[in-house]
Amino acid sequence: MSIPHYARANFDTLLRAAAAGNLALMECADAATGEPRFVICAVGREAGDYVFTPFGHLADGNPYDAYLPPEPGVGPSQP
Repeated sequence: MSIPHYARANFDTLLRAAAAGNLALMECADAATGEPRFVICAVGREAGDYVFTPFGHLADGNPYDAYLPPEPGVGPSQP
């Protein structure tokens, strides 16, 4: 499976933030359900204020139950 450019760019940004010690874990509310989510954010500064850029949330429960590994030879545009 090929990783799209936007996902690679976001992952690279996340790695840079981690290397610089600029990550935060924030408790937020899910926009659709209102349920609490623990969100990984990059922390930046803009005009003297902190800016938090969300990258994703930690899996609730067992993450092995939430995801399936990619199938060999199946790309994002293939069934």
